[in-house]
Amino acid sequence: MNLSPLNRRRFELFKANKRGWWSLWLFLVLFGLSLGAELIANDKPLVVHYDDGWYFPALKRYPETAFGGEFPLEANYKSPYIRELLKAKDAWVLWAPIPYSYQSINYDLKVPAPAPPSTDNLLGTDDQGRDVLARVIYGFRISVLFALTLTILSSIIGVIAGALQGFYGGWVDLAGQRFLEIWSGLPVLYLLIILASFVQPNFWWLLGIMLLFSWMSLVDVVRAEFLRGRNLEYVRAARALGMQNGAIMFRHILPNAMVSTMTFMPFILTGAIGTLTALDFLGFGLPPGAPSLGELVAQGKSNLQAPWLGMSAFAVLALMLSLLVFIGESARDAFDPRK
Repeated sequence: MNLSPLNRRRFELFKANKRGWWSLWLFLVLFGLSLGAELIANDKPLVVHYDDGWYFPALKRYPETAFGGEFPLEANYKSPYIRELLKAKDAWVLWAPIPYSYQSINYDLKVPAPAPPSTDNLLGTDDQGRDVLARVIYGFRISVLFALTLTILSSIIGVIAGALQGFYGGWVDLAGQRFLEIWSGLPVLYLLIILASFVQPNFWWLLGIMLLFSWMSLVDVVRAEFLRGRNLEYVRAARALGMQNGAIMFRHILPNAMVSTMTFMPFILTGAIGTLTALDFLGFGLPPGAPSLGELVAQGKSNLQAPWLGMSAFAVLALMLSLLVFIGESARDAFDPRK
């Protein structure tokens, strides 16, 4: 990796902060594992070798007829009927370490749901008999993916808005600041709840609603950098040479402005995860049945006799947000110009 001396110094400062450095690695490992959630927690086999043929049910749907069944419906690999068909041909079956998906129900519980932790369900089940550990893994993934997508899109909009205000100044800056004052004064959470109550919520709908407000967090930072940078000597020289405003903004000033922008991104991630969890907790977030940490917290509130529900969701949220905060603090210190 070919880095400039300044960026190499920043990287060394970030790496020297052991808490932030190991938090980054731990977060990346957990996120990487969650991306392969179907290979870790699944109620379908990963691989089936049946009658000299190889099948991958975790990746593709197969009908019962593929295994000697009578109906062209998707095979239920946990049913006694399919198990007997596979056993008759001495089929080899490889299951995921957790034989439950986020939506599969354990019908063999010895006690009514929510069931406490056991050898079958390491973190117990929720009030519908679904495995909590599987829902936590899938919930971690959807929370991070949602927050990453929202952070990237809001950063693009915020950087463009701040760049235009700071570079052009005058009435553009004045109009932008007045709009931001009005828009930021709106009760965001209440508006999100109202908008989310109009339609059946889903991942992209929630993303669009939250994007209406999340882009404002970077505008002031980028605007300040452009107000400072537009009067520097190299910018004046570029103007004197006849360079277009767009090239000056995004080729010369923006790289310097991105230094401060990058330090804010982990904190934007934490805010996005917290907002999604709050909406899911209130019932205005992801669709019912989706793997949601907020919904798991709500189940813990409704089932105080099952403390494993709230404790599992709280532990995952606390770990996730703590790691992001540690990463953000380390990035902020590494990019600090005083160092």
